[in-house]
Amino acid sequence: MKKLGKKVILSLVASLAIASSVNAADKVYAIVNGESVTNQDIAMILRGQKVTYDSLPEVQQKQIIEGLIEQKLLSNEAYKSDIPKRTEFKIELEKFKKNLAFQIWMRDFSKETKVSEKELKAFYNENKSKMKAPVELKASHILVKTQKEADLIIKELSKSSNLKKDFTKLAQTKSTGPSGSNGGELGWFTKEKMVPEFSDATLKLKKGEITKTAVKTQFGFHIIYLDDKKEASTLSYDVVKNRLQQDLLQRKFTLNVKQKAEALKKNAKIEYK
Repeated sequence: MKKLGKKVILSLVASLAIASSVNAADKVYAIVNGESVTNQDIAMILRGQKVTYDSLPEVQQKQIIEGLIEQKLLSNEAYKSDIPKRTEFKIELEKFKKNLAFQIWMRDFSKETKVSEKELKAFYNENKSKMKAPVELKASHILVKTQKEADLIIKELSKSSNLKKDFTKLAQTKSTGPSGSNGGELGWFTKEKMVPEFSDATLKLKKGEITKTAVKTQFGFHIIYLDDKKEASTLSYDVVKNRLQQDLLQRKFTLNVKQKAEALKKNAKIEYK
């Protein structure tokens, strides 16, 4: 949090105040000579910080608001000086205006990009083989420190007439893992959620089986019990429709922008140096 404070101060000093109208949805935190300090101003300060204003301690919230108040006062003072008349200001302002126009043009251009239901379904059918829900595993485990301990547990379980019940009891009394008190239950997971040795061994099991040999990982030695398994399946169109729509819109927009740029290049005078 200390680093955040420094970044906020640097951000305030380095940034220029750009006055904008306050939308009805904006939350106003202060008014400085008729100009509002809003949640949009705060968002600019916290951009890239991976924190929200509401999650910050009150002292840092006040620091941000006070910093924005000072920024508005200082930027207005600067604007009343001869700076707006300087050539360097006018040059930078033109650059900013062009960049802003570009950003608004891109926004408007993106709104014109549409994807039809027919296009979505065609894309889904062409890529159905990629629309897969991965294998899901539901397993329990007993974690011990040594191979010898694991072998003894496996030997004991091999004689069990009620494997799940006995496995749960041994997990509660023998396992050193955090899930031990819960009978070793790990719930549902996909292959990539566990270390490779653990996932590979679990995938080889049938429902209701345990590993016949201990599985060694960086955490120790595991005896794994497979509670259940869901095979990989193709995701339905309705499940992936929204995601596909976003993907196709992005692809189409990127292509349209590229085509527009290529068309403009044909009539432009471009010199490479």
